[in-house]
Formats: sequence, C-alpha cells, structure tokens
Amino acid sequence: MIDPERVAEIALKFRVVEDVLDERGRRLWAASEARAVGHGGITAVARATGLGRSTIWNGLQEIELPAEAQVLKHTGRSRRPGAGRKHLVHNDPELLMMLDALVHESTAGDPMSPLKWTCKSTRLLADTLSEKGHPVSHTKVADLLAGLGYSLQANAKKREGSSHPDRDAQFRHINAACRGFQQRGQPVISVDTKKKELVGDFKNAGQEWREAGDPTPVRVHDFIDKDLGKVNPYGVYDQTHNEGWVSVGTDNDTAEFAVESIHRWWRQMGLHKYPAATELLVTADCGGSNGARNRLWKVELQRLADKTGLRITVSHFPPGTSKWNKIEHRMFSHISMNWRGRPLTSHEVIVNLIANTQTKKGLRIKAQLDSSVYEKGQKVTDKELAELNLRRANFHGDWNYTFTPRT
Repeated sequence: MIDPERVAEIALKFRVVEDVLDERGRRLWAASEARAVGHGGITAVARATGLGRSTIWNGLQEIELPAEAQVLKHTGRSRRPGAGRKHLVHNDPELLMMLDALVHESTAGDPMSPLKWTCKSTRLLADTLSEKGHPVSHTKVADLLAGLGYSLQANAKKREGSSHPDRDAQFRHINAACRGFQQRGQPVISVDTKKKELVGDFKNAGQEWREAGDPTPVRVHDFIDKDLGKVNPYGVYDQTHNEGWVSVGTDNDTAEFAVESIHRWWRQMGLHKYPAATELLVTADCGGSNGARNRLWKVELQRLADKTGLRITVSHFPPGTSKWNKIEHRMFSHISMNWRGRPLTSHEVIVNLIANTQTKKGLRIKAQLDSSVYEKGQKVTDKELAELNLRRANFHGDWNYTFTPRT
C-alpha cells in the first residue's frame, strides 16, 4: 500500500525542482526518488509528479548504467524545450476541476451529483468524465485523485451519538460507589450479556496454530442448527478479585435469566469470597436484559435480595457508554481471544473454553450451562412494582437505586 504522506512529500519536493530541471533531469530525479522509496516507488512517484511510469522506469534503467554509458546515452538525446507529449492536465485544464467536483459533491451529499447513490470507482469516474467531454483512463483518474489529496478510505467507527449531559457525573458516581463498597469489604460486580453465539461447526473469527495446510473444516453457510441453536453467555465479573462467572444460557436472554446468573455467581463464588457481606453493588449497561427501564429486572433483583439477605445497589452506565463497563474489556475480550479460530461445536466446548480462559494478571473464570427455559414477554404490573422495597438515589434515581430485603 502506497503511503499517502510519502506521496505528498514527493509531490512537494517535485514542485520545488520541477521548473529548474530539464526533461532528463526530471527523469533522473524521479528515478532516484522511486529507488529511495523501494517497493511501489514507481507508482508513488508517478502519482506525486504526474510523470509516466515508463519515464520513471527509463530513468531507473539509465541511472543503473556506468557513468561513461550515461554520457553516451545522453549525447544527442536532449529534446528542445517543450518537446514531448504534454501532460493531460495541460491539454485539458478543466479536467482536475471537474474530477474534484464529482468526488467532492458525492462525498458532501449534493443531491444533484450524478454519483450520489453510486460507488465512486475510478472506472465510473473516468466514464463520467468522458461523457462530459473530458476523456481520461481509470488509471490516470487514480493518479489525479492522489494528487488532489484523495485516497481510498474505509468507514471509521467514531460517532457514539449525543452524550447525555450527566454522563461524566454518573461516571464519578459509579467510581465513588465502587470505592466505597470495596473499602467496606463488600462485593462489586460488573454484569452484561456477551454476544450470542451459534453452536455448531461454524467459522469462528481469528486464527490458531495448526499444522500447515490443515485448517479446521467448517460449514460454508451460517444457518442456525435447529438442534443446537444459539447460546447467550451472561457474565458476572468480580472487580475486586479479578474473577468471573458465566452462565451459558440456551434459551432467551431475559431479566429473569440475568438475575439467575447473578444468583448462581453468588452461590458458587461470591458467598465464599465475601462470607460476611451484607451489601452488593451491581454495575450494568442501561439497556438489554439488565436495562434501567426493565421492570422484570427490578422484580427479579428484589427476589434475589429477599433470598440472599443482601442490600443490592444498582448503578447503570449512561446510554451509549457500554464500552466503559468493566466486564467488556476485563473478561469478555479475553474469552473471545481464548476461543478465536475454534468452532464452537457444542455446549460442552463453549463452557470449557470459557472456564479455561486465563490471563497473566490472574483472571479466573467459572462457567456453567443453564438449560432452563426463560419465558419472553413477562409483564410486570404497577402493583407488583409498587410492592418492591426500592429506594432511588437522589442523583438520577432512574440509574441508581437500592433494594432492601423484605424479610
């Protein structure tokens, strides 16, 4: 791939020396620059200067000759000033302006642009310019675009939508709550559902070491296996002890399933780490099965508080900020790394791959299959909601609230 910055640097240097060099000087200068660039040098210099590739190639051949041969080769071959084929832009001064207008209008979204709803390939641009009376090849269009400062660009994920005005204040609230719970020796967990995964011999992103020429064969099409279906890995990450729990659900990702996963973590891991705990802090995203507006999530958390005797406090991350949830980059990312390039052929394989995920910083994870049925669309009445022993915080009570056991 040609480095656009290198092309721009060569173009700047060429503009400085272009007027003081004769034809042979420009040829040899361009050849020297191409040789300095190395692989792809001819293409880079051609784009930067507008000189023909054959001209630069001839210059490379010439500078490879011994000094005596260069003198002989040059003798009698100097052209008169202005001789030789004119640059395309010199013969058609409007060409660059028309090309820039076509690309810019389409990029900016001009509804009158003939290319607004099309892919701006060099061939299409060349055809459009030719139709408008500016004949040009697609290869020359590529060179001209580079000279205008355009390059092939992929989409970049940078926009997160509008930020909530209380986003930073909520971050500070969560951080203060986490520190307070940890200083009191109370558990702090981060929860979320990992991406749903197809179960079966399907392609899994990534690579792993195998004998050369012996890749694991997988299905060509990712049609769901009716017998194996999908799994919903719901994770619980202990922020204090760098330990995690994953319930591999085979049914629906509901609030009932999410809270049951927290309950399983408490029975299997949390109770042993925090035998004297009286409180629990849960940090979660603002949507999904553990969303701030999910009524069933609140009902199930109240039931969990009643069962365990714990005062359960929940703090949600503001909308659009899920990547700050600790579980995403401290646990889920390592699970994905551990099973990269391996087909998730069965529930047992998935559970074992999750449970064997480790890091140098001491991350340990336990996993368990949850084949229970979780009904979708369960309704929570206003009466049931009013019966909850729920206290909302003074700051954003919709994001921060606490359940106290009713018994």
